[in-house]
Amino acid sequence: PNMRRSSERHTIKRTITNKDNMTKVATPSPNQAEVILVGCGCPLRGMGWYHAVQMLGNECPSAKLCYIVEPWFLGAGKSGPGGAEFADFKCQAEDDHQVGFYTSLADVPPVADGVKRLALISGRTIDNPRLLCEAIAAGCTVIYLEKPGATTVAELETMKKQAADAQVQICMGYNKNVCKYVRNAREFASSTEGSHVTFVSNNTYENNASSLGECFERNAEGMLKNMAIHELALLASFYDVTVDNIESVEVDKEYSSMQTLPGPSGKEFTDFDKVKFTIKTKTGKQVSVQADRCGGDTSYAKVCDADGNEMFRHCMPDDEDKANVSVLEAKYPGAMPYFFSQDPDYATVKERVAKLCATGEEAKDIATIDIAISALQIAEYLTPLMQKELEA
Repeated sequence: PNMRRSSERHTIKRTITNKDNMTKVATPSPNQAEVILVGCGCPLRGMGWYHAVQMLGNECPSAKLCYIVEPWFLGAGKSGPGGAEFADFKCQAEDDHQVGFYTSLADVPPVADGVKRLALISGRTIDNPRLLCEAIAAGCTVIYLEKPGATTVAELETMKKQAADAQVQICMGYNKNVCKYVRNAREFASSTEGSHVTFVSNNTYENNASSLGECFERNAEGMLKNMAIHELALLASFYDVTVDNIESVEVDKEYSSMQTLPGPSGKEFTDFDKVKFTIKTKTGKQVSVQADRCGGDTSYAKVCDADGNEMFRHCMPDDEDKANVSVLEAKYPGAMPYFFSQDPDYATVKERVAKLCATGEEAKDIATIDIAISALQIAEYLTPLMQKELEA
């Protein structure tokens, strides 16, 4: 059976070694991490599902997906929306890839001697502090957390300490850190004296009260902790931006906009629908961020000279990305569009984190828990400052 009680755990070792037994369990090769995916979600909709698909498709050679923990669709959500699709996915993953499915991390078999175990946590942000503790208890030595990691700075700082005490490393799923357009803009700027980089993030909400109201309610933590948190992580990773190192923030009031709108529940939410600001650091760096919830489906980085003339721009998706998107759309019709445009970056982050777990090789450009803490701190610092500027 797939749902083994802890009292039956002693049978697990035998299933792995006994060639004649029907139930084989996926096992990593010596240069792979054994991955537990926590939070699969609904096929075509959940980010966890897309992580699973990439690993099962061998797009991350250092990651062997062995277990999936999915409390909702193996429990209360089994007969609800998405339940049947999940059941189909489960059968296929069990039959084709010998993946084991469990309702909690505590039910996953103990880690075998010499195996390096990685937890990829892709559930609700609010559950992350608890899941981190459970992943440590389950013998994981590296934990991959989706952004922003937790809802508050205080929670992230506690999680950092818990992981450090257990000698567990935390990596963050800030995939823009490895994006081609970010890398190319940084490289161009570094070879151009006096240049200035602007990171531009766009989303495809309709510019009306009902669309934005729904967006504000669903992402109630606010734009800077949600949509623009990737850009804040870039600032922390590559431009030495921390709250302590900010010298000045210049808000572009002409561009930026803040609204108070009712969400579907009728409750009102105040948030930015678009923002643009430039940060100067005490250590002499400066960088700009622009984000627009209704700006379309292209995000980009641009480099300007000292006079503000644009010298370089790289968009996501570019032509190469668009070709890949077409292939993926045919392969997974109806899936969330953003999975496809960011597909190579998701795979890169997972591969680097899995390789770190399996071999100890440094995960280049991957955001750490310190970057996650800095990004949330910057968001909490900027939000009231910008609200004040836009109310003035």
